Amino acid sequence: MFVGTLSLDLLLGDVRSLKQKRSVVRPVVAELKRTFDVAAAETGHLDLHRRAEVGVSVVAADAGHCQDVLDGCERLVSDRPELQVLSARSRVWNDGDE
Repeated sequence: MFVGTLSLDLLLGDVRSLKQKRSVVRPVVAELKRTFDVAAAETGHLDLHRRAEVGVSVVAADAGHCQDVLDGCERLVSDRPELQVLSARSRVWNDGDE
């Protein structure tokens, strides 16, 4: 069993309130879940208007599949014109890793 994680640090476009931020981030998180069948959530920068951190995780039988899913998630977010990906960190663990 392998577990893959992805952390995306995002800069949002013209967002002036936390309510506007939610209206940008929530559809992205929902699309990640729907498209790739992953667990995804806003995980950081919760009190900043123009920044967001989105975390994604996936469980699969092989490491290659985990990495392919995480790469697809990163591409999906990168292709959105209202978001700029400042950094993306991914990692795949197997059940023997500490």
